[in-house]
Amino acid sequence: MTSTITICDTCKRDDWQAGTNVQTDGERLAEMVEAAAAGNPHVTTRRHSCLMGCARGCNVAIQGAGKLAYTLGEFVPSDEAAQAVVDYAALHAQSETGTVPYKQWPQPIKGHFVTRHPPLPDAS
Repeated sequence: MTSTITICDTCKRDDWQAGTNVQTDGERLAEMVEAAAAGNPHVTTRRHSCLMGCARGCNVAIQGAGKLAYTLGEFVPSDEAAQAVVDYAALHAQSETGTVPYKQWPQPIKGHFVTRHPPLPDAS
């Protein structure tokens, strides 16, 4: 199974400066997550403009069919954060329900969980 990481590409952290920064913080994080996920068969990525978590930017969502979904925020765009998001998404993909035991969470994502959503009911 695969899990999808949706990265908000419009996120701007409080210290973002118009005119000084060419890219939004979300665009920078998206590039890093995409690079970290390249070649991982269990993780896909996509960008979305505004996940509506502006007070907690940078935001990502981790989703998989029939599984719990998670929103994580307050990331500083860094290779370490991007790799941790991808590593967690890979664990999410391997989990039948989307639940990953806390002891398996990569350290850089601890404290970044914002919401958890139950899977949508089957349409049958």
